[in-house]
Amino acid sequence: MQLGNFFTEIWHQIPFTTLFLAVGYLVAFVFSVIVISENRSPTKTMAYLLIFFLLPVVGIVIYYVFGENYRKKKLYGLKALEDEKLQRRINNYVYQLTEENLKDNSEELKDYERLVRLLTYEGRFPLTDNNKVSLLINGEEKFPALFEALEKATHHIHLEYYIIEEGHVVDRLFEILIRKAQQGVQVRLIYDDFGCSLSKKFLKQIKEAGIQAIPFYKIHVPLLSNRQNYRDHRKIVVIDGLVGFVGGINLSDKYLNVGTNNELFWRDTHLKIEGESVRSLQLFFALNWSFCCEEELFFQREYFPDHELVGKQMVQTAVSGPDSDRASIMLSYLSAINNAKHCIYITTPYFIPNESIVNALKNAALSRLDVRLLVPGKSDSKFVNAASQSYYQELLECGVRIFRYQKGFVHAKTMVVDDLISMVGTANIDIRSFDLNFEVNAIVFDQDINTQLKQAFMNDLSLSREISTAYWHKRRWFKHFFESLCRLLSPIL
Repeated sequence: MQLGNFFTEIWHQIPFTTLFLAVGYLVAFVFSVIVISENRSPTKTMAYLLIFFLLPVVGIVIYYVFGENYRKKKLYGLKALEDEKLQRRINNYVYQLTEENLKDNSEELKDYERLVRLLTYEGRFPLTDNNKVSLLINGEEKFPALFEALEKATHHIHLEYYIIEEGHVVDRLFEILIRKAQQGVQVRLIYDDFGCSLSKKFLKQIKEAGIQAIPFYKIHVPLLSNRQNYRDHRKIVVIDGLVGFVGGINLSDKYLNVGTNNELFWRDTHLKIEGESVRSLQLFFALNWSFCCEEELFFQREYFPDHELVGKQMVQTAVSGPDSDRASIMLSYLSAINNAKHCIYITTPYFIPNESIVNALKNAALSRLDVRLLVPGKSDSKFVNAASQSYYQELLECGVRIFRYQKGFVHAKTMVVDDLISMVGTANIDIRSFDLNFEVNAIVFDQDINTQLKQAFMNDLSLSREISTAYWHKRRWFKHFFESLCRLLSPIL
């Protein structure tokens, strides 16, 4: 009895803050064991361990919101198995088509066979050569081209978007979609439940009009949700299986830079593709549609029609996401950089690369290649901007030229390599795009598109300010420290 009273007395003498911290560190220790057991990358693991023991409560909240891998395994393990079964049935077609196109274009592609085969045999994305590709700069070019193509739809329209915001663009879009649905055209829409802000009333109206609209990874209670990761960041449109759109432009008025009240000019890039590569975009949509609602479109011929000869541009599309352990898009970036002969021009709004990409860019610049990086002068995230800037000094010292866009916000995700390769899509050069979100890129092997994208890049540089190594060295120490701190924590956000 006396012993019990003794411990009770000690318990009451312990300050609440001490007790709170002790419990916090105990829980942090438990979570540290969990994180270590998950076999994440060493960088990400160390970032979690650091924040667990510096700020236990904050660290646990961040892990709950951003970090739980068990959800990824549970949600996407079955999806990966089902996708694998379907993909296996077309492997021989993919491999044969790529090898035939490599043989027919051997001279033009001789320096980039490794990139093509990487995407073919690792990601099972075929190289196609019967395509007509149009480069669309900003919403002013994308939306008219999209609306014109939608008006010509006769069988089906498939859309998959991360952000859909009600306004003039969306009003015009759904006016067409509703009219087409009433004419008997099948209209299917996958919208990301985290990125989209469509009201329940709006969704009810379009569903009653005959549009099949389903959320990707539905969020039931936003304030309590820990579903910030594993979002569908893709922007895909497929019309009648013949015409496709892919790129960085979402469905929002902010991408219209004429006649709007935008605070910032939005600079972005999109592609319109006609031809065989549209089949790949259709496949990507069909796999996610099946995951969302269990309706299989995969082997229905009306969604994968034969293509007449429309052009000779070679296109290979690639996707990546948490349903695969293979970071196909990151590997395609890395392969393109490592195989470059003359120049590498990159545009990305968010630049938090992994070590492989950083070293590849440094090696290219040290080898006297023309390596240039275009990033926003104004960012929509102070943390991401600081983490991004932490990489500038080491890149500048190796000869990478870095430019900050001044006219507004550059949201394009593009890469130009030498005189042939052009990459346009949804994937940023950051950890979130490489590991956490569903992304899609188109890789175009064509001199004409390369020239157009290169010219657009040079136009953007004329509206940008180059960072000098001397200027970057002169900045105050606390800025460097804050950037380094953000970089240290960037793998977990």
